[in-house]
Amino acid sequence: MKLEEKNIIVKRPYKTVYKCDDSIVKVFAETHPKSDVFNEALITARIEETGLDIPKVKEVVQIEGKWAISIEYKDGKTLEEMMNSDKKNIEKYMEDFVDLQLEVHSKTSPLLKGMKDKMSRQINTLKELDATMRYELLTRLESMPKHNKVCHGDFNPSNVIVGKNGKMTVVDWAHATQGNASADAAMTYLLFALRDQGTADLYLDLFCKKSDTAKQYVQQWLPIVAATQLTKNNDLHKDFLMKWIDVIDYQ
Repeated sequence: MKLEEKNIIVKRPYKTVYKCDDSIVKVFAETHPKSDVFNEALITARIEETGLDIPKVKEVVQIEGKWAISIEYKDGKTLEEMMNSDKKNIEKYMEDFVDLQLEVHSKTSPLLKGMKDKMSRQINTLKELDATMRYELLTRLESMPKHNKVCHGDFNPSNVIVGKNGKMTVVDWAHATQGNASADAAMTYLLFALRDQGTADLYLDLFCKKSDTAKQYVQQWLPIVAATQLTKNNDLHKDFLMKWIDVIDYQ
């Protein structure tokens, strides 16, 4: 497998992603836990088994001492690119985006990690929040209904590939769990709100309308989801996330 600098698609501190023939190859840093690499491949394989049409895992290999995952390449543009270049049709794109998310939520995968368990572990590790705030968040989390729907965990337009025939494919399943669809929607809402509040509001309106979900119910998840995102240690987003976590004091 020949990986060249010119074929790099994405470069992050913990991974470099290459386009290699008909594959996407994620090469992880030597410090990245081996178990996390195999877990990502396993999660993706679990999602394949639901019947969703996603890029399939080909192999997990070592390349020059670093672990890597090889996944099918899907040709096309990201939905994010299309939304940015054709803003007059943003509502149509958002309709399709929400329909795709609801298709994901229609699936189950009993062997996926539970969302509430994962969130509980994340909140318990947060040193940015004092014990009282962690307790409030964990109490709210415990009170929320426990569902078993497939949830992507990072569902945003940059993770949707649109082929030349218009078919949309969801990629990057590393954070997928089974749990509550409204929590997954709350995550998507925050990802939109980080960039543009108007787009976030459009998304939430369409999600709630199409899924027949009360907007207040999705909003109850926002402080919890914002807290879990603090574990990613992104200083640029910290103030934004803390604003949403603080909302719990007024609810």
